[in-house]
Amino acid sequence: MAETRDIIGYRRDHLEVDPPYLVPNYKSSRFRAPQQPLVSLKHTLSEVTGPVFGHRSVAKHEADLTTQHAAPPIGQRITLSGRVVDGDGRPVRNTLIEVWQANSAGRYTHKWDRYEAPLDPNFGGVGRCLTDDEGRYEFVTIKPGPYPFGNHHNAWRPAHIHFSVLGPAFVTRMVTQMFFPGDPLLVQDPVFNSVPGERARSRLICRFDLDATIPDWANAYIFDIVLRGRDTTPTER
Repeated sequence: MAETRDIIGYRRDHLEVDPPYLVPNYKSSRFRAPQQPLVSLKHTLSEVTGPVFGHRSVAKHEADLTTQHAAPPIGQRITLSGRVVDGDGRPVRNTLIEVWQANSAGRYTHKWDRYEAPLDPNFGGVGRCLTDDEGRYEFVTIKPGPYPFGNHHNAWRPAHIHFSVLGPAFVTRMVTQMFFPGDPLLVQDPVFNSVPGERARSRLICRFDLDATIPDWANAYIFDIVLRGRDTTPTER
């Protein structure tokens, strides 16, 4: 008879890194934050293993958001790359990364986006890829624009790109937002500032890489992602 072993769960995230469920200045969190104390459940086998994605499941062209339509999109073309590692710095291989974003005018291709900015028929704003054996990924896209939202008077979201990273198992999946360096709207953004510590917030900002910039074609940005551990990338709850 096979030996029965306890399932060892992943380390819990540090409380000072991820934003709390309720952030008073972030208006929508008041409506979705839990009203009762959370209950910590033991991880099961189905949570700490899989799923597994094969290279045939995710096509290479899905990582280029500028070639998915009949013509190039409007906006500043950029490359966005980095590494996905675990809490001990080891590469997270063959894991699914999904991105979604607004177009260069700050509008999403979504029926509920009512911002009076033009839609771009040549930009869908979504892409995905798998990391390689070193945990590296790369997207080609355009730099998104800021947009207004009704959190407070004259509230604007900074330019940002949403990330979903599955990691090695369901329990390590993270959803986060990446921001751009030097954006003046960061100081008033309740989403960015819901992350408690300045050092943790800095891990949400990509860095410009002139050496990786492709002359006459695209600027380059680097955004590394850490799943779990002391230096984890802050995640949306």
